[in-house]
Amino acid sequence: MKTIGMLVAVEIKAVLDRYGDKLCEKETAGYRVMEYKTPEYNLVILKCGAGEIAAAGGTQFLISEYKVDMIINFGVVGGLTPEMAKTKTCVVEQVVHYDFDTSAVDNWEVGRYDDYPTPYIPTTKALVDKAVSLNPDLMPVICASADKFIADPARKAELNRQFGAKICEMEAAGIVLICNRNKVPCLLIKSVSDSIEGGAEEFHNTINEAAAMCLDIADAIIREI
Repeated sequence: MKTIGMLVAVEIKAVLDRYGDKLCEKETAGYRVMEYKTPEYNLVILKCGAGEIAAAGGTQFLISEYKVDMIINFGVVGGLTPEMAKTKTCVVEQVVHYDFDTSAVDNWEVGRYDDYPTPYIPTTKALVDKAVSLNPDLMPVICASADKFIADPARKAELNRQFGAKICEMEAAGIVLICNRNKVPCLLIKSVSDSIEGGAEEFHNTINEAAAMCLDIADAIIREI
């Protein structure tokens, strides 16, 4: 039986609404973990909190403690182009950690780690392809990720121009880096809660709707996998 790790930053309400009293909760190594068991798979759910460090730590915890066969992350993001309207769902095929910058000492591009040839960190292609085959409307995107909530439309447009990214958020780089280094497949399903002109108010108004829509897709993919 496969064990799937589900990492959630802040959108835990969608998980509780969906799985409810079917969840078995316990605390391990300082983490609050919820398990949802079916005859086909065991789903281990962890709310890690916001940010790259929290996401990286939570990802490594699920891999080391539960020996998960894959990591799935869902959550809400900011849109960086006019087409990424609110509640537009997408699957991340590459991530750029745009506030990682060693250019002053090695003259490399912003976002590039030494174990990658470019700033673009890939997710697991087979899972991206499977997600799109199950949900043809799911848009494959580049995600700009860093420990910053971006509300300024000009900054959003700049991230799109610089990296070709269509969404931005605060956890993807940490998740994908750790999964790739452990050779554990990962899948990131995202839904836009605040559009290019939106900010914190739009985020708060749409987070629950966007997260629930995102989890619907993630849950369907888990069952098919």
